[in-house]
Amino acid sequence: MSNKPEEKMSEDIYKKLAKVLDTLPNGYPSTENGTEIKILKIIFSPEEADLFCNLRLTLETAEQISARTGLQLEGLQEKLFSMWEKGQIFCVPLGDIKLYKMMPWVFGIYEFQLKFLTKELVELCEEYMDSFGEPFFKAKPQLMTVVPVEEEIKNNQVALPYEQVSAIIESSKSFAVNDCVCRKEKELLGKRCDKPMEACLALAPIPDYFKNTPPLNIRPITKEEALEIIKKSEEAGLVHMTSNIAGGHIYICNCCGCCCGVLGTITKFGISNGVNSSYYAVINEEECVSCGVCADERCQVNAIIDNDDVYNIEKEKCIGCGLCISTCPSEAISLVRKNEEDIVKPPKNEKEWFKMRGMQRGVDFSPYE
Repeated sequence: MSNKPEEKMSEDIYKKLAKVLDTLPNGYPSTENGTEIKILKIIFSPEEADLFCNLRLTLETAEQISARTGLQLEGLQEKLFSMWEKGQIFCVPLGDIKLYKMMPWVFGIYEFQLKFLTKELVELCEEYMDSFGEPFFKAKPQLMTVVPVEEEIKNNQVALPYEQVSAIIESSKSFAVNDCVCRKEKELLGKRCDKPMEACLALAPIPDYFKNTPPLNIRPITKEEALEIIKKSEEAGLVHMTSNIAGGHIYICNCCGCCCGVLGTITKFGISNGVNSSYYAVINEEECVSCGVCADERCQVNAIIDNDDVYNIEKEKCIGCGLCISTCPSEAISLVRKNEEDIVKPPKNEKEWFKMRGMQRGVDFSPYE
């Protein structure tokens, strides 16, 4: 015999969680068939969903959370640690002190479900992307920015630190690598490409940070190993992307157009400027030998077209990654920096990104700051 009051209470908790996530700047829109609720039911228990709603986007200790919310301190640290283990919330461990905060759906909860993915969950996530993807990637500021292949930037073009892989890595003190959640998802659906699986870098400004994060499904590496992964990703035709902020980067994704939720979505819906970029590629028609390597093997967003045996780049589609340049046998392609008036500088940091995105979406997320 079912307990209808308890079932309704449980359903209400998931609806509350969905509303909280949609109130955050990143968003979590509702669907007619409740796909977003089905996803949350797989990831969170009712108790975990309720606790999540009591957190903020700023880091707090269990003691601070208890004092602010009135939640019993006894057992709270264990519950928060368990939720961190399950990829439901974010934690910064500083020795014996642990700081916790809530995460948005993306970049956040979804990516942290890497080691918990099941076919049921990824099928729901794929279905949900049809509702979530287009409005999310049309909104500004964009979630991610493209970091071009550094050696393809001309010497006379001044690349800012957030436009250089080397600068982002040099500003970090800890490094780790994990599997690409997008390619893992496609693998479970039987649609994975042959690009490298272990290719996404995690970064931290704290020395030895990843040696203190046992719940995360990552492998600590050295800076030299991180640079080697960048090199191999370029060779494999993967686009470097990171968060669309000027400083405080904590990841570099290496993405393919066939599996990546970001690149795949902006291509599927024809979204211009779905990712931020300061560059675009240009083909010199006189030097092009029409081999097609750039279009067939390197471009991940279908920005290169064949016009009667002469290849051209559609500027509005090009994301300026530079991958097409390094394999051009006639050196007919070059990376060009956009005019300054066309370059959109990223927000200063994550906090500013949240503020700008929240204003653009018209949501008041101040209760969670």
